[in-house]
Amino acid sequence: MPKITGRSLGEHRERTRERIFTALSTLMYQRGFDAISLADIAAAAEVGRTAMYNYFPDKESLLLAYAEHVTEQYMAELVTALAGVRDPVDGLATYVRSQLRHVARNHLPPGTALRSLMSEQSYRHMVEHVGALELILRGILVSGMREGLLPEDDVETLVGLVTACISGRTVAELSGAELDHAVESTVRFVLRGVGAFYDDLSSQS
Repeated sequence: MPKITGRSLGEHRERTRERIFTALSTLMYQRGFDAISLADIAAAAEVGRTAMYNYFPDKESLLLAYAEHVTEQYMAELVTALAGVRDPVDGLATYVRSQLRHVARNHLPPGTALRSLMSEQSYRHMVEHVGALELILRGILVSGMREGLLPEDDVETLVGLVTACISGRTVAELSGAELDHAVESTVRFVLRGVGAFYDDLSSQS
């Protein structure tokens, strides 16, 4: 019988899931998702192969669970980051910057690549799970237009364009100055795209 880590079976399972997620993130950064197997992930997480299948029967279910896990964490971080931001333009910059750094930190494939790795049903489930992100973005854009800081435009179209810009920016393999440059250039591109008037925001990263 495997050794139980934690004060209860529930805590043991949660710790094991965390180890699996950490191993997946590390291996995705080192090799890419396509080049790793469940056996590789189990070995890196120090989880037996049989036990691994009890948690995740295949790579798709693991990737979906991992994406949902890090998205939940990110939502809490984003809400905290936006709590003290009053200016909608600064809020939009914070939103874009936070999302890109979240992707880079967790080594998730960009949105277009992520879709190709999942079944249509799994991808739709994930999109529903992160729908709250679009609600936040929509609120920022509406506030910006209401306050005259953004020109009037179709909000739904802008939400789709901003989301596509973020998901299409590959930052998972970047770090340091390269990551900083990629993030800030994307922030400037998005702000210009929605017609915002702004100062150089790079010092706020």
